[in-house]
Amino acid sequence: MAQGTLEVLLVGAKGLENTDFLSNMDPYAVLICTSQEQKSTVASGKGSDPEWNETFVFTVSENATELIIKLLDSDNGTEDDCVGEATIPLEAVYTEGSISPTVYNVVKDEEYRGEIKIGLTFTPEPEESGE
Repeated sequence: MAQGTLEVLLVGAKGLENTDFLSNMDPYAVLICTSQEQKSTVASGKGSDPEWNETFVFTVSENATELIIKLLDSDNGTEDDCVGEATIPLEAVYTEGSISPTVYNVVKDEEYRGEIKIGLTFTPEPEESGE
Protein backbone atom coordinates (compact mmCIF):
# COMPACT_ATOMS: atom_id res chain seq x y z
CA MET A 1 0.00 0.00 0.00
CA ALA A 2 0.91 3.67 -0.19
CA GLN A 3 3.96 5.16 1.44
CA GLY A 4 5.34 8.58 0.71
CA THR A 5 4.57 12.22 1.33
CA LEU A 6 1.20 13.89 1.42
CA GLU A 7 1.20 17.58 0.61
CA VAL A 8 -1.86 19.43 1.86
CA LEU A 9 -2.74 22.87 0.50
CA LEU A 10 -4.97 24.67 2.98
CA VAL A 11 -6.64 27.28 0.79
CA GLY A 12 -9.30 28.76 3.04
CA ALA A 13 -12.76 28.39 4.51
CA LYS A 14 -16.15 29.97 3.91
CA GLY A 15 -19.32 30.52 5.86
CA LEU A 16 -17.89 29.37 9.18
CA GLU A 17 -20.09 29.91 12.18
CA ASN A 18 -18.65 32.83 14.13
CA THR A 19 -17.98 31.75 17.71
CA ASP A 20 -17.05 35.28 18.85
CA PHE A 21 -20.10 37.40 19.57
CA LEU A 22 -18.28 40.69 19.99
CA SER A 23 -15.71 40.55 17.22
CA ASN A 24 -14.58 38.57 14.20
CA MET A 25 -13.11 35.17 14.87
CA ASP A 26 -9.38 34.53 14.58
CA PRO A 27 -9.59 31.11 12.95
CA TYR A 28 -6.79 28.62 12.50
CA ALA A 29 -6.64 25.00 11.42
CA VAL A 30 -5.08 21.94 13.01
CA LEU A 31 -4.31 19.22 10.45
CA ILE A 32 -4.10 15.67 11.78
CA CYS A 33 -2.91 12.66 9.83
CA THR A 34 -2.39 9.50 11.91
CA SER A 35 -0.28 10.68 14.88
CA GLN A 36 1.12 13.74 13.10
CA GLU A 37 -0.35 17.13 13.87
CA GLN A 38 0.39 20.49 12.23
CA LYS A 39 -1.08 23.91 12.81
CA SER A 40 -1.76 26.79 10.41
CA THR A 41 -1.17 30.42 11.22
CA VAL A 42 -4.01 32.30 12.88
CA ALA A 43 -6.07 34.32 10.38
CA SER A 44 -6.50 37.26 12.78
CA GLY A 45 -9.85 39.00 12.50
CA LYS A 46 -10.74 37.14 9.30
CA GLY A 47 -13.97 35.87 10.81
CA SER A 48 -16.09 33.40 8.85
CA ASP A 49 -14.13 33.47 5.57
CA PRO A 50 -10.42 33.02 6.36
CA GLU A 51 -7.78 32.41 3.71
CA TRP A 52 -4.48 30.74 4.45
CA ASN A 53 -2.95 29.40 1.24
CA GLU A 54 -0.48 27.39 3.32
CA THR A 55 1.10 24.05 2.49
CA PHE A 56 1.73 21.23 4.97
CA VAL A 57 3.67 18.03 4.35
CA PHE A 58 2.98 14.73 6.10
CA THR A 59 4.88 11.46 5.84
CA VAL A 60 2.24 8.83 5.23
CA SER A 61 2.13 5.05 5.28
CA GLU A 62 -0.57 2.50 4.63
CA ASN A 63 -2.40 3.20 7.89
CA ALA A 64 -3.11 6.82 6.90
CA THR A 65 -6.64 6.59 5.54
CA GLU A 66 -7.90 10.08 6.29
CA LEU A 67 -6.89 13.63 7.05
CA ILE A 68 -8.76 15.44 9.79
CA ILE A 69 -8.83 19.22 9.79
CA LYS A 70 -10.07 20.90 12.93
CA LEU A 71 -10.96 24.56 12.74
CA LEU A 72 -10.56 26.56 15.91
CA ASP A 73 -10.98 30.17 16.96
CA SER A 74 -7.96 31.58 18.74
CA ASP A 75 -9.18 33.33 21.89
CA ASN A 76 -6.95 35.39 24.14
CA GLY A 77 -7.19 34.34 27.75
CA THR A 78 -9.77 31.61 27.24
CA GLU A 79 -9.63 28.18 25.69
CA ASP A 80 -9.79 28.22 21.89
CA ASP A 81 -13.27 27.48 20.60
CA CYS A 82 -13.80 24.57 18.24
CA VAL A 83 -15.56 25.81 15.12
CA GLY A 84 -15.90 22.39 13.51
CA GLU A 85 -13.93 19.80 11.60
CA ALA A 86 -13.66 18.14 8.21
CA THR A 87 -12.62 14.55 7.54
CA ILE A 88 -11.02 13.97 4.16
CA PRO A 89 -10.59 10.40 2.89
CA LEU A 90 -7.15 9.86 1.34
CA GLU A 91 -7.87 6.85 -0.86
CA ALA A 92 -8.53 8.99 -3.95
CA VAL A 93 -5.27 10.96 -3.70
CA TYR A 94 -3.29 7.70 -3.45
CA THR A 95 -4.89 6.56 -6.71
CA GLU A 96 -4.96 9.89 -8.58
CA GLY A 97 -1.70 11.37 -7.30
CA SER A 98 -3.25 14.78 -6.78
CA ILE A 99 -6.63 16.35 -6.17
CA SER A 100 -7.06 20.01 -7.07
CA PRO A 101 -8.50 22.25 -4.34
CA THR A 102 -11.90 20.85 -3.42
CA VAL A 103 -14.54 22.07 -0.99
CA TYR A 104 -15.33 19.86 2.01
CA ASN A 105 -18.03 20.37 4.62
CA VAL A 106 -17.07 21.53 8.10
CA VAL A 107 -19.20 19.76 10.68
CA LYS A 108 -19.69 20.13 14.42
CA ASP A 109 -22.09 17.94 16.41
CA GLU A 110 -23.23 16.44 13.09
CA GLU A 111 -24.37 19.87 11.88
CA TYR A 112 -23.05 21.81 8.89
CA ARG A 113 -20.82 24.68 10.04
CA GLY A 114 -19.36 25.97 6.78
CA GLU A 115 -16.86 24.71 4.25
CA ILE A 116 -13.12 24.39 3.80
CA LYS A 117 -11.08 24.23 0.61
CA ILE A 118 -8.20 21.76 0.46
CA GLY A 119 -5.86 20.56 -2.27
CA LEU A 120 -3.96 17.27 -1.93
CA THR A 121 -0.86 15.84 -3.61
CA PHE A 122 0.64 12.42 -2.90
CA THR A 123 4.20 11.56 -3.87
CA PRO A 124 4.96 7.85 -3.45
CA GLU A 125 8.28 6.78 -2.06
CA PRO A 126 10.41 5.08 -4.69
CA GLU A 127 10.15 1.35 -4.15
CA GLU A 128 13.38 -0.21 -3.00
CA SER A 129 14.73 -2.70 -5.49
CA GLY A 130 16.25 -6.04 -4.54
CA GLU A 131 13.67 -7.09 -1.96
